Amino acid sequence: MARVIWKGAISFGLVHIPVSLNSASRSTGTDFDWLDEHSLEPVGYKRVNKITGKEVPKEHIVKGVELEKGRYVVISEEEIRTARPEATQTIDILSFIERSEIPVPFYDSPYYLTPERRGEKVYVLLRETLRKSGKAAVCQLVMHSRQHLAMLREEGEAILLMTLRWPAQVREVDELALSLDKVKLDKREMEMAERLVKDMSGKWTPADYEDSFSEEIHRLVEQKAAEGKLANVPQAEEQGTGEGADIIDLTELLKRSLKGDRRKTRTPAARSGSAKRKTS
Repeated sequence: MARVIWKGAISFGLVHIPVSLNSASRSTGTDFDWLDEHSLEPVGYKRVNKITGKEVPKEHIVKGVELEKGRYVVISEEEIRTARPEATQTIDILSFIERSEIPVPFYDSPYYLTPERRGEKVYVLLRETLRKSGKAAVCQLVMHSRQHLAMLREEGEAILLMTLRWPAQVREVDELALSLDKVKLDKREMEMAERLVKDMSGKWTPADYEDSFSEEIHRLVEQKAAEGKLANVPQAEEQGTGEGADIIDLTELLKRSLKGDRRKTRTPAARSGSAKRKTS
């Protein structure tokens, strides 16, 4: 069963849908750890001054942002904590759009949302609404001390949450300066290419594809293990925390949402603005 990463609620008008966030992907590649050649003990990373080559104690390291070559602005841990978005347990839906409107380069990491106790009915309501409308819900959430842009869409029996890159993180195709408008295609070449695509077309069958490199590494690992070439390496434990949320009468909340009664719901941006006014 997938590990729960985050618990909270989807804010849908005045309706709150208690949900759990589960990763929709799994790591199947081969991770190579650094080990001491002589003892096979794990090797870590040292904090080294790149000019002197000397190790710097953790307590003497500060964080800085380089504005120009060799010139930094130092930011304290307190300033970083103050700038972090307010930690909430809410996925705030901002708008509904056509799925095709979000370009693929914006896609980041997929997660499945599953309903918590007493949230099944509203969860199914949102899922079916997304399915029948063909829409995706653009939303925001705070996870791991970071604010994320994301979208919700139905995916089979579940609701998929796909984190999105912020617009400033996505390069436009125009930046590539391809200048391909002068390239002329021969009609015969185009017909042959189209015929090749047709001949190679089929259905999407994930089982047809595999990571041959990882398979080969796994084979070598099994072979060496069978020969008794093993070493014990300490493993870090995984943790997951969070709390759910309750809901109240669904029909009444939907009616109030359609009437525009959104006094109890505000976007993260609105809450952030309010917080800034209070502290200014």
